[in-house]
Amino acid sequence: MAITTYIMQKPLVLHLLSNLQVMIPFRFEKFLEDLVFLVETGEIPLSRIDDAVERILRVKFVSGVFEHPFSDPALLNVIGCKEHRLLAREAVRKSLVLLKNGKNRKEPFLPLAKNAKRILVAGTHADNIGYQCGGWTIAWHGDSGKITPGTSILEAIQESVEVETEVVYEECPIDATIEAGKFSYAIVVVGEVPYAESLGDRTDLSIPFNGSDLITRVASKVPTLVIVISGRPLVIEPQVLEKVDALVAAWLPGSEGMGVADCLFGDHDFVGTLPVTWFRSDDQLPINTGGANYGPLFPSGYGLKCSEATEI
Repeated sequence: MAITTYIMQKPLVLHLLSNLQVMIPFRFEKFLEDLVFLVETGEIPLSRIDDAVERILRVKFVSGVFEHPFSDPALLNVIGCKEHRLLAREAVRKSLVLLKNGKNRKEPFLPLAKNAKRILVAGTHADNIGYQCGGWTIAWHGDSGKITPGTSILEAIQESVEVETEVVYEECPIDATIEAGKFSYAIVVVGEVPYAESLGDRTDLSIPFNGSDLITRVASKVPTLVIVISGRPLVIEPQVLEKVDALVAAWLPGSEGMGVADCLFGDHDFVGTLPVTWFRSDDQLPINTGGANYGPLFPSGYGLKCSEATEI
């Protein structure tokens, strides 16, 4: 179907050309006007338009969107049901990657004891579902706080440990709390703020909110597990990695923090492996497996089980 046919049938122009995946929701009329002009002047070949529209139409025909263009509102009450959340929880625990487990090969740090007397939970991402979900959640770039029903990692920890276990939560504990708390272990949850598209562009991929400093302060006094919440690897300095007892990449687990706790406390083992290389520093980027100077912190495909410990 040629572009001239679309132009002659304006409603079809608006429907089809707006499907060329150009995200201009508030000025789409101007976009369509400019696109048609560029096609008519030959700046954009007709073949390029026809190819894009053909692929989009094919998907729509196969999916039945023309026969059933709207979703069934009766299903709204089903969204987020128990079965959905259990499936999401399973996806969370299967996506976790255990990167470090103990400070020597003979003593794995995980799983954590559920009957510990007193534990410390800290970090900007420990009790923040918005941060767990990342971008494209409720709002375009995501948000902070309890933006949607779910379970934070802190809440999951509190639900998983024994009733007698005291869970002390401070987002950024002072040194006096850390030193005098007599904690069996600490869980520090750090990571990035939500972002989408270019707002996530950074040349410095260190852990935000002085995350490395917090990890160091806690891990210097208490046996510490660190959980990183991010959509990509972040810089973990060698001196920081040396101090921590265990390290987990939780990526963006979404609303079901219990999926994280499932693996931390040994109800399920870790099965995830790195889909990308975890670099040592920003100046290594871009880094590719097999590259001439390939020296990652953790290579692509790396991931431990709870029964495995490594000396790093």
